[in-house]
Amino acid sequence: MYNIGIYIFSFVLNVLARFNTKIKLGVDGRQQTFDILLKNINETDKTIWFHCASLGEYEQGLPVFDHIREDYPQHKIVLSFFSPSGYEIRKNTNVADVVVYLPLDTKANSKRFIKLLNPELTIFVKYDIWPNLLLELKHQNKRAILISALFRKKQSYFKFYGNRLRKALFAFEHIFVQDENSKVLLESISYNAVTVSGDTRYDRVSNQIEQNNTLDFIAEFKSDSTCVVIGSSWEEDEALLIPYINTNASERLKFIIAPHETTGSHIHSIRSKLSASTVLFSEKAAKKLADYHVFIIDTIGLLSKIYSYADIAYIGGAMGKTGLHNILEPATFGIPVVIGKNYKNFPEAFAMIKDAGVLTIHDYKQLQSVLNTLIESNENRNELGEENLKFIKKSKGAVVQIMNYIRI
Repeated sequence: MYNIGIYIFSFVLNVLARFNTKIKLGVDGRQQTFDILLKNINETDKTIWFHCASLGEYEQGLPVFDHIREDYPQHKIVLSFFSPSGYEIRKNTNVADVVVYLPLDTKANSKRFIKLLNPELTIFVKYDIWPNLLLELKHQNKRAILISALFRKKQSYFKFYGNRLRKALFAFEHIFVQDENSKVLLESISYNAVTVSGDTRYDRVSNQIEQNNTLDFIAEFKSDSTCVVIGSSWEEDEALLIPYINTNASERLKFIIAPHETTGSHIHSIRSKLSASTVLFSEKAAKKLADYHVFIIDTIGLLSKIYSYADIAYIGGAMGKTGLHNILEPATFGIPVVIGKNYKNFPEAFAMIKDAGVLTIHDYKQLQSVLNTLIESNENRNELGEENLKFIKKSKGAVVQIMNYIRI
């Protein structure tokens, strides 16, 4: 049934690709995967394979990838993505020698992919468990590990109908999980080669603060104002935030909006609802940025550096049901973080609401109260920001455990 489902999935993707640019990128990219491997991988090459579902998993795995790149300079590194949002942004990363789309998980594709790749070590990040690929790795006695994994009781692995996915998990010789609950769930299906290492994202964001985060155009825009950065917002977030911005934006209180969706139509929609003076990133060269009160970032790849200029961060995704975005990136800069109400599947949010400086809001009234309090009190901001930074620092260490295992 699984294999039949994959062929149906392939057919649906090909149909949808006619109407959706993002899906078309993935469909077209997968058609080139084997040619890219044939061109770049020789039979004598020693290879290591990293797989990430998308950009978020890539960022999560990057601290481990960097260490492996440094420790195994004689190996060719192959990085695969399933999603175009990962591949298109990181196809030129220097952490890998070859970057490809993961082929669809048919038996034929899996055998050919593993034969061409012949990896000495495979690392999957968090999830994206593809049974045929993983079972083929196991059949060929290839080493594979899963890092930063997070499991929940409702997942198929732990249901009566999840036998094939359970078998796929056993292709990993070791699984590094984020929390104790994930370990207990794995042990309930008799998978015992598991370590609670925590989340590699803490190591990742800790490295960010040591980088050069200077963005002159953000410094020019912010000037001497208090600055609220709205990261990865969705329409549900913007529905609350835009009225607040229209009421409060001024020379002394400025807002940067970096929406999750940067299409022209969405950017236009945001701008049309703003009464405050607004400038786009794409217009910055011809504008005096200090004169504006709202800056919309209509591009990608800058947000982690922009957070270094924030006094307060609002992180999107949790007012609706799309999923909370990364709250660790702003927290590492020692600032308070505000999120929406739907964060139940994000353990870091639970922990940081309880023990650090993350605040949650349910509606406009709460948003107004929380932001007003933070804006008016430097002491409050500093205290919550310091708690966030402390939490990030104490949560590091997953990468050390993973690399100690790999080097055995």
